[in-house]
Amino acid sequence: MTFHGWPIEALDFYEGLEADNSRTYWNAHKALYEEAVLAPAELLLAELEPELGDGKIFRPNRDLRFSADKSPYKTHLGLFFEHGGYVQLSARGLASGLGMYHLAADQLARYRTAVAEEVTGRELERVIAALAADGIPVVGRDSLKTAPRGYPKDHPRIELLRHKGLIAWQEWEVEPWLSTHGAADRLLAFLRGARPLQDWLGHRVGPSQEAPR
Repeated sequence: MTFHGWPIEALDFYEGLEADNSRTYWNAHKALYEEAVLAPAELLLAELEPELGDGKIFRPNRDLRFSADKSPYKTHLGLFFEHGGYVQLSARGLASGLGMYHLAADQLARYRTAVAEEVTGRELERVIAALAADGIPVVGRDSLKTAPRGYPKDHPRIELLRHKGLIAWQEWEVEPWLSTHGAADRLLAFLRGARPLQDWLGHRVGPSQEAPR
């Protein structure tokens, strides 16, 4: 079978879940979730995995152990690919991201060193400017309000130094193409276009070497 986007019923499912985030709603609409949300996501994975690597769909249940919000279900579908790329579907439409959402301590140290250094820091500035020219926003995550320790407040790339994560992020509102193969085309075009950011992060920061907790 071929991916043909998500039907409008998928968005209706998430609208209903936002209004009634309960096991009663979930159990009553589980078949709709599996048919309108999950099945198209699995077809999307199968189509994009040859280029993006193995994919995984996140569980719909929320982790409530450390959250004050005890609503049991996520109000969006999330999936990611081994070689980079996150996709999210909700009642508001489609979104995708690529980069490093959260930098571990050792990654953050390497990131800040690379941003502060003139050659590698200007490389990143050029990458971000090129992506912006192509309509691909790059955003920081968990940014500090001031300069990180050891860096001057007037550093020419202080805004980048404040970030604890850096991703290209694109959002699309609900449009008719969401229920067509055009959804896959847009996702793939975005992820290909954002690859220079991933390449810079992979080369200058790399994976964390910290032992998992």
